[in-house]
Amino acid sequence: MTQQGKALSVLIVSTLAFTTCFMVWMMFGVIGIPIRKALDLNATQFGLLTAMPVLSGSLLRVPLGMLTDTYGGRIVLMGTLVVTIIPIWLMTYATAYWQYLVLGLFVGVAGASFSVGTPYVARWFSPKRQGFAMGIFGAGNAGAALNKFIAPAIILGFGWTMVPKVYAGVMLGTAILFWLFSHHDPKHIEDAKSLSWREQLVVMKDPTVLKYCQYYSIVFGGYVALALWMVQYYVGEYGMSIQTAALLATAFSLPGGVLRAVGGWLADRYGAHSVTWWVMWVSWICLFLLSYPQTDLTISTANGPLTFHIGLNVYWFTVLMFILGIAWAFGKASTFKYISDEYPSQIGAVSGIVGLAGGMGGFLLPVMFGALMDITGIRSSAFMLMYAVVWVSLIWMYRTEYRTADLLAPSAMPAPITTQGTR
Repeated sequence: MTQQGKALSVLIVSTLAFTTCFMVWMMFGVIGIPIRKALDLNATQFGLLTAMPVLSGSLLRVPLGMLTDTYGGRIVLMGTLVVTIIPIWLMTYATAYWQYLVLGLFVGVAGASFSVGTPYVARWFSPKRQGFAMGIFGAGNAGAALNKFIAPAIILGFGWTMVPKVYAGVMLGTAILFWLFSHHDPKHIEDAKSLSWREQLVVMKDPTVLKYCQYYSIVFGGYVALALWMVQYYVGEYGMSIQTAALLATAFSLPGGVLRAVGGWLADRYGAHSVTWWVMWVSWICLFLLSYPQTDLTISTANGPLTFHIGLNVYWFTVLMFILGIAWAFGKASTFKYISDEYPSQIGAVSGIVGLAGGMGGFLLPVMFGALMDITGIRSSAFMLMYAVVWVSLIWMYRTEYRTADLLAPSAMPAPITTQGTR
């Protein structure tokens, strides 16, 4: 097989593997609802339940990213797939809350596959095509939408305990296909082997890396958190069934995954900075509208009290979530275009660090959503929190990048960004 053929094969099976991993990683977003009912969990406990796989998947992203730089993505990604099969299967037999939490930590290993697959795929392509290639791989985020199609159908036909069994079988089949059609190139790890783990971790002190962590905590962390939260949000806010709620939630999850490749192409064409800047502004507008709670306003008139209802109906809510999903798909790709441009020899380590930040956002946000819901009783408080986080990124980006790039020029990459951090 030619090098180009190997690159295409690696891209296809890696994307398949990441899609399966993401589907499993988001499993609690659907099966967590019947578990919550059976165990009588409050909103905070439900948020912690859904977030446990995200926690372990996030914490493992840095070490697995560095292992990928050292040993290559094929063996590391294969190991990631295999070790999750038994914990997924055992989920069927759990009965206590703590058991679900512990198993969730082991299942969460699947979420670390992103920091393995990103450098593995990127190194098979030239710098001019890396944004698009990483975008296609990142489209595996659509596994969140796939979960919302498959899990509700299984629950309806066989009960929720069948979902982990099916997912364990799918993970096993994916692992076999990945090993048969993936490849290893020793040249891809020669540069990284010259750096010790301590030298690779030095980039954690780089303020530019920290800034990218902030961006990714929104476009990926927010995506994961809302993908986990939206089904129960539709059920609680609009009185939907689980099946209808899951279907509507795909309006956010599906474009948030599959359009990542388009975001990679845009980042290659217009530059990572320009794409990310507009992503943040679109997010700001959508989250501002989504934050407004259902409100009944009564005013006194000459003819007596007059009451108005202010709030998003289910149709406008879904439209805004659809737009937000598209924006975050582009933002996820553009953030990693920054990394491939500025840290070509440390893609694994830096992508692991940035992926950790995004994953920790995906872990902390559902817990915070639940806590805010328990404290205020306002479901849209989740969007209020996200709105505040977007403000931080906009201010940070304006102060560090705005004056160095022409945001409206499509013909050139933005001017280099200078920092005082260590490279």
